[in-house]
Amino acid sequence: MGFTVAIVGRPNVGKSTLFNRLVGMKKAIVDDFSGVTRDRIYGESDWGGKEFNVIDTGGFVAHSKDVFEANIREQVMIALDEASLVLFMVDASTGITDLDSDFVNILRKHQKNVFVVVNKVDNQERMYMANEFYSLGMEHIFFIAAVSGSGTGELLDAVVERIPDDMEENPDEAHIPKVCIIGQPNVGKSSIVNALLGEDRNIVTNIAGTTRDSIHTRYTKFGKELILIDTAGLRRKTKVHENLEFYSVIRAINALDESDIAVIVLDATQGVGQQDLAIYRLAVKKKRGIMVVVNKWDLIEKSTNTAKEYEDGIKAKLAPFNDVPIIFTSALENQRIFKIIETIEQVYKNLTTKIATSELNEVMLKEIERYHPPAVSGKLVSIKYVTQLPTKTPAFAFFSNHPKYIREPYRLFLEKQLRKHFSFKGVPINIFFREK
Repeated sequence: MGFTVAIVGRPNVGKSTLFNRLVGMKKAIVDDFSGVTRDRIYGESDWGGKEFNVIDTGGFVAHSKDVFEANIREQVMIALDEASLVLFMVDASTGITDLDSDFVNILRKHQKNVFVVVNKVDNQERMYMANEFYSLGMEHIFFIAAVSGSGTGELLDAVVERIPDDMEENPDEAHIPKVCIIGQPNVGKSSIVNALLGEDRNIVTNIAGTTRDSIHTRYTKFGKELILIDTAGLRRKTKVHENLEFYSVIRAINALDESDIAVIVLDATQGVGQQDLAIYRLAVKKKRGIMVVVNKWDLIEKSTNTAKEYEDGIKAKLAPFNDVPIIFTSALENQRIFKIIETIEQVYKNLTTKIATSELNEVMLKEIERYHPPAVSGKLVSIKYVTQLPTKTPAFAFFSNHPKYIREPYRLFLEKQLRKHFSFKGVPINIFFREK
């Protein structure tokens, strides 16, 4: 189960700057005027050997009639619903504002674990001014300067202390593939689970958001055993499609943390949208096994090459990593439902494949001999040895005399050869270059 931290607060207090520091990259847009962070940003952080998800939200403005600010307010509320821990950011340079007070009242109603993070405490005078925030009556208060990183170590220590030790995998289920059914609301995730199980285990309607919480179901049919995780739609009624997508991504983050394989469900009548791509990239980043199920295929008018052309269109959007199985189905008519189970089984086998070092070197060194790494700055680059690393998902180390000179195009060549000679369909591969 994943641990998710949401960074919330009024505009222009430094939320995106803290997010960038936590995830170690300049991913969020940062500027000096309010309203810059319009879309939610997701990342991963680790501290002291513990990993957690981070959500950067837009600036919250309570009671605003501005449509954009109302949008942000709804999304912040969703983040509050789903986060394991909330970092409420305020600004030492301005002191407590009415917006801060409004936000505190909302946080108290949610009864979440909340840390008040007082930002821009970068000198003794600001530290003295920041003591004002104790009057908010919140238990946990931290003083930081997100730009320089001052105080963030103490904050992170406190964050990881809140991550439960019992979030590890149940040993009784360690050998059973865990499969999350993810996708945008109303694409038929619950219908597919019901079709697989042969029963109406989940409530199915055409209203986005019927599934309120992730549902875990043990599948034991035809000599196969899986744990199916059906993710939720939207918890509240809303007409704002952006918020539907935001909610689906938060739930996808948490479901992916629990799973070995992601079954990404698309609506055949809608095709691949930006949010589907966001969910797909999350699955790739988290190194999960991946397959795509195109549901509602019965609603598509077909000709000779309809499925092939549709599949090619999906793979073009998924590139550069698009070596994933794609299944066309109709949960309503039970089309190719068992094919989903068979493909899950194959992807899990690929995900857990271990290749003997001798076989790996025999195959890959021949390919490397056929196409050497290009020389860089007059230096000849040679790869002498390759081995699979003892990781949960496939990862390989190539030992070279000049690993730092091996560029991305050659890494892609090596990945292509690994996929050509071994079965890794549906599985992201990690490749590392080390000095020998």
